Amino acid sequence: MTDSASSSRVGHLTDVSDRSAPPGTGTRSRAWAIALCWTAIVVDGYDLIVYGTVLPTLIAGEWALDAGTAGWIGSLALVGMLVGALLAGTVTDRIGRRRLMIICIAWFSVAMALCALAPSPEVFGLLRFVAGIGLGGVVPTAIALTVEYAPAGRRNAANALMFSGYSVGGVVAALSGIVLLEQLGWRALFWIGAGVGAVLLVVVAVALPESVAYLVGRGRRAEAAALAARYGMPVPDDAPPGAGRAGLRALLDRHHLRGTLLFWVGTGFGLLLVYGLNTWLAQIMRQAGYPLGGALAFLLALNLGAIVGAPLLGALADRIGPRPVVTGMFLTAAASILLLMNRFPTPVLLGLIAVAGACTIGTTIIVNSYTATFYPEHLRAAGLGWSLGIGRIGAIAGPLYGGVVMATGAGFAANFLAFAIPAVLGAIVMVLVPRGAATHP
Repeated sequence: MTDSASSSRVGHLTDVSDRSAPPGTGTRSRAWAIALCWTAIVVDGYDLIVYGTVLPTLIAGEWALDAGTAGWIGSLALVGMLVGALLAGTVTDRIGRRRLMIICIAWFSVAMALCALAPSPEVFGLLRFVAGIGLGGVVPTAIALTVEYAPAGRRNAANALMFSGYSVGGVVAALSGIVLLEQLGWRALFWIGAGVGAVLLVVVAVALPESVAYLVGRGRRAEAAALAARYGMPVPDDAPPGAGRAGLRALLDRHHLRGTLLFWVGTGFGLLLVYGLNTWLAQIMRQAGYPLGGALAFLLALNLGAIVGAPLLGALADRIGPRPVVTGMFLTAAASILLLMNRFPTPVLLGLIAVAGACTIGTTIIVNSYTATFYPEHLRAAGLGWSLGIGRIGAIAGPLYGGVVMATGAGFAANFLAFAIPAVLGAIVMVLVPRGAATHP
């Protein structure tokens, strides 16, 4: 393809599919690329959530942590994820999606191994911060690659299915704690994370493809065309000059400023709900006098709700557009949280919590794919990185927000109301998002 041909239809796609490949070869290859991203998110979710699994042992056992120190250590990983997401948004268009993914997996795998060797809470907390940097860089990179390699018209569903790996990782962490924690100790669970990360690193280094859009943005059109032919996908036209180095400046220009700021705020509300509820739901339910049936049952219900609900809602977002879906999900989350104020039987309670999981964790997943499709391809990874980085402030604030409300002693109804408010605000923010470069792929 000549430069004149590529510039004749800026913003459109030119089909360079490999017509000699067997039918379905490109589709299978693209599914494999997305599956690798899913696996990376499973490990990412395990490594993040495993701290909550071992926390009772750290409080009652070897280090006898108090609640304040335990919360401080937990927040350090989230601060690290903020740093990692911002770094990913800054460097991804310089070093490429594939190389960044490899670096991040290697980074958090080494950090997990060091966590298993930590001699003191202070060192452990520092290493959790270091691990968070790698974990935070994986998320926007996996989303950007998934959205790019997903079939047109199914990007929201593909991203929701891919990011369900986060909840799968949470379930694996909880079940690993049940099976192994008493027999092998808490350090073994971090060795598992490091070992699985090392295996994933090898597989990703061998099999994960580079972003076609990144190659085009770096002027490597021949490589982009060959890769696109192999995967049966289109090649984007050349990005505007210097687009690959525009970064934050382009995200805040007059074309994208409003959407960028709204996605930052909306992502923050979503993450506040996810991490606030994960931290305080069990304690709120105890105050309300509900039969818990074991904290693990509620953790599983929350994550299983996201695993089942998010892909279905992602498919709906592909049919009618992401804005009405994420708006409705925020409002449904608010309603399900408020309904927890009533004294329902345990099965109904677990069902409401599953809906809350689908519409908090799941909402954040769909907001991520909405963010990705809002921007043109050359800004997609940077937009995701900055949205997840700034939004990570909500994740850090979530446990603190819940703690402040709990400390007021206003009663369990006030706690439910407190978490319903950010859900309603998130819905308002999503309604205000303008139409982007590719809002409805």
